Amino acid sequence: MDTSTRAAKIPSLYHQTEINWENLDMTKFYVVGAGMFSCVTVALYPVSVIKTRMQVASGEAMRRNALATFKNILKVDGVPGLYRGFGTVITGAIPARIIFLTALEKTKATSLKLVEPLKLSESMEAALANGLGGLTASLCSQAVFVPIDVVSQKLMVQGYSGHVRYKGGLDVAQKIIKADGPRGLYRGFGLSVMTYAPSSAVWWASYGFSQRIIWSALGHWHDKEDTPGQLKIVGVQATGGMIAGAVTSCVSTPLDTIKTRLQVNQNKPKAGEVIRRLIAEDGWKGFYRGLGPRFFSSSAWGTSMIVCYEYLKRVCAKVEEA
Repeated sequence: MDTSTRAAKIPSLYHQTEINWENLDMTKFYVVGAGMFSCVTVALYPVSVIKTRMQVASGEAMRRNALATFKNILKVDGVPGLYRGFGTVITGAIPARIIFLTALEKTKATSLKLVEPLKLSESMEAALANGLGGLTASLCSQAVFVPIDVVSQKLMVQGYSGHVRYKGGLDVAQKIIKADGPRGLYRGFGLSVMTYAPSSAVWWASYGFSQRIIWSALGHWHDKEDTPGQLKIVGVQATGGMIAGAVTSCVSTPLDTIKTRLQVNQNKPKAGEVIRRLIAEDGWKGFYRGLGPRFFSSSAWGTSMIVCYEYLKRVCAKVEEA
């Protein structure tokens, strides 16, 4: 079946930009997706290291901005310092993303059916369905993500501002379990859920809403005759991802800063103690330490991830026979 024949069968822009979960070749989706998202992680991982270093900084290190932190890492550890904990993250990211994407798409499909009787605008329906999908997906994947987050963040800051050095991810996990038992791997779990679940909901809601607003502004959303090209589709999706990432980083950075400090601090402070110390050290702006890298990372990750994700869905879509 050629492209023109397939396009003729598509009744609206929705089917050009959204591919339903049941219409995907799942084996291909998971295998190709693991490779694509791993490449994105390789490209953006250094920004996460810089952000984490800024969030846990103390003393003179508190005065360093993102560029100064970057230069310091290169000076002390070289390029490998920008990838501390990467092996742990990439190992845990694959199962976590499989869980996340499965829960996301299943929930989105169900949510769209549930909100349909409410007769809301398409933009609002998209925001609600995407938001619920992101919230559910994040809650489901935290069981895998939090231990990986705890271990990788300890590796990111080892030897920095007085933090302990480790031999690798396995060494970190063994020492955590020896000191606190398995629950030590879930330190900050509540804050992780409070950070990532709402963040995911905000991200996907912002993405779904902004994408439809952009299409409406371009005059495409209700026009079934004027089919946009693939380049325009990718451009709109990338812009939606950038907007979603920017909104999310501004909303979630304070909780992310508290969570990071809880997970890497050897003295096992309570959340209240972390908050009081942040305010004492740097005032309320202390909660936004690392906002620049997080803003960049969230926007860049959001744009890269959504472009790869939507492209992946098109590549893995089952081809209908004529």
